[in-house]
Amino acid sequence: MKTGFYFDEHCLWHTAAAHALIEPVGGWVEPLAAGGHAESPETKRRFKSLLDVSGLTAQLDVRSADHAEMDDLLRVHGKDYLNEFKKLSDAGGGELGTRAPFGPGSYEIALRSAGLAMRAVDDVLSGDVKNAYALSRPPGHHCLPDEAMGFCLLNNISIAIEAAKRKHGVDRVAVVDWDVHHGNGTQVVYYERNDVLTVSIHTESGFPPGLSVPELRGEGAGDGYNLNVTLLPGVGHDSYISAFNKLVLPSLMAFQPELIIVACGFDANGFDPLSRTLAHSDTFRDMTSMIMKAADDLCGGKLVLVHEGGYAEAVVPFCGVAVMEELSGIRTEVVDPFAALLKGRQPPKVLIKLQETLLDEQVRASTL
Repeated sequence: MKTGFYFDEHCLWHTAAAHALIEPVGGWVEPLAAGGHAESPETKRRFKSLLDVSGLTAQLDVRSADHAEMDDLLRVHGKDYLNEFKKLSDAGGGELGTRAPFGPGSYEIALRSAGLAMRAVDDVLSGDVKNAYALSRPPGHHCLPDEAMGFCLLNNISIAIEAAKRKHGVDRVAVVDWDVHHGNGTQVVYYERNDVLTVSIHTESGFPPGLSVPELRGEGAGDGYNLNVTLLPGVGHDSYISAFNKLVLPSLMAFQPELIIVACGFDANGFDPLSRTLAHSDTFRDMTSMIMKAADDLCGGKLVLVHEGGYAEAVVPFCGVAVMEELSGIRTEVVDPFAALLKGRQPPKVLIKLQETLLDEQVRASTL
């Protein structure tokens, strides 16, 4: 079996309208010469283009998907929220919640984005593909059941999990979120449940504020099934790998999932405009290798990655190709010039030592 790659051109047509990075154009905010909103289609388009020209696309099982249906959405989201989203989208766009602007037709595009995640999970569980990557856009991990947030309009991963539970009867699902921002939407959806383990690795005091602290471990039946791993701004590759070894992998071992889903944001790269960390393409390659090994050991290799953030248009494609090379087991001739630059910008040793101390404290405080 091949690695599945789930892509649809419609997802690149979603727009957040006239913005300069994250602020709407107007007043003192001048339009950008080369584009608009940080969550532009170019990172995803260039990712897919690099896969194409490297020859890797031809060796993947490339698939699209149908829209998610209303029944799929209602397992996660409230009907009033969905109706308001569609109404605004049909009227030309608007904004729901916090920092989640969209343009005309974004409701239908969001349905397609969720559908890509759903089909990727479905095909992995059905044994049609070895593992899978869904290039979903708009992203989803910040979206709450009744509120859009942080560029996210539907919670793609949660919608896919609930569909899989209904169709395949899968019980324990683990979500590992390595986007540099906290996966608060997925945390909220499963905060009181023990059938889905949610693990988020993110920078301390990032977006959204106040929801990403290690003390938030779940409530009721979900107590102990939510893990927040916080990293200091400025850390890089070694701290991410250490966080995996000390907290992420032990949590997966303790939970024994039947399926692992990764919320795959590339915004921890050292050139990203919305983060302050120094990860590079080999960071994502190594984390993918580690999560694949865990999936092989725990759930027969059942692993799905769903695209989230990443806003450095020149760098994200190299991070994406590194992940796809690892997932597929096929190396291309692509060489990442940005990785060499970032490897030369190592965090100060005192920062790495402080981060290790904080990770050790999180290990002692965890309920693993």
